[in-house]
Amino acid sequence: MLTIAYLGNGKSTNRYHIPFATKLADKIKIKTIYSPSGRQNWAPLPAIKYTTELADILDDPAVDLVVITTPLKFHYEYTKKVLEAGKHVLVEKPFTETSEEAVELFELAKSKNLFLQCYQNRRFDSDFLTVQKIIESGKLGDLIEIEMHYDYFRPEVPENVTHFSKEDSYLYGHGCHTIDQVLSYFGEPDEIRYDVRQLLGEDRMNDYFDLDFYYGKLKVSVKSSYFRLKERPSFVVYGKKGVFTKQTKDRQEEHLKLFYLPNHADFGIDLPEHYGLLTYVDEAGYHEEKVVSEVGDYSRIYQGVYDAIVNGQEKIVKDEETILQLQILETGIATLEEK
Repeated sequence: MLTIAYLGNGKSTNRYHIPFATKLADKIKIKTIYSPSGRQNWAPLPAIKYTTELADILDDPAVDLVVITTPLKFHYEYTKKVLEAGKHVLVEKPFTETSEEAVELFELAKSKNLFLQCYQNRRFDSDFLTVQKIIESGKLGDLIEIEMHYDYFRPEVPENVTHFSKEDSYLYGHGCHTIDQVLSYFGEPDEIRYDVRQLLGEDRMNDYFDLDFYYGKLKVSVKSSYFRLKERPSFVVYGKKGVFTKQTKDRQEEHLKLFYLPNHADFGIDLPEHYGLLTYVDEAGYHEEKVVSEVGDYSRIYQGVYDAIVNGQEKIVKDEETILQLQILETGIATLEEK
């Protein structure tokens, strides 16, 4: 049994972590949740200790792993404290504010023989898993171009932010999802081209980005905006022999927002109207077919954490992937100063 504690008691802990950790009740036990304010905006869970004292976690020999879900600006500080207390750490994304901080923390973890990893749950999005299945089927032929979109229509969000900060930037806040998907599947690119904007003007929130990753002749584009009244497809994958379009995103977040949790058999499952469309040609002619979506499951990250700590298996998210992602985020933000 892996006994864990959380630093942070907000939306991230209660919506995106606890439902998936508790799904593995035979492997993981949640013991303590720390919040410096002591505010309880979510219904407290039975048999869990809620505390405003960090020492209740750091000094507890029963706690094996600490999950950090605080705001980004506290990630480095808390991760270092937990590692120095001799405990394993899982950190919500973005991992740290800078790649230098990440390098230092990974070196500290290695020196103490401790597990340290970023929580990249979006690797287990249904749409992303389905795209992988289509690519690996070979039906599209040689890949030419992939477009990934993470759009909103929430103009009030950037309009309410009247100053720039990394933590509030769209690139740091949402690029950490899609950029990780690109790096996890395709690896380090040959080249990256950046288009990062503040559509509302200088010293305002970064509310748009378009990054192009080049792998030989393949281009993978990650595009996001707060001003898309009609969302673009989640994925469009072009090959020499066809195209696959997945209009809708993974539905786990949609269900979580409705407090419809993973203990339901149909949690996060796509309905036929959500299936992607595969169009391709082969020796038999022209084909157009709906593709049943793969099942997304964020608890696979927690399963991977358990396997790495308890069974000595390789980490799902590699240190170098996390560091590279942060370098990409830093470079993208830096381009704003050049405009």
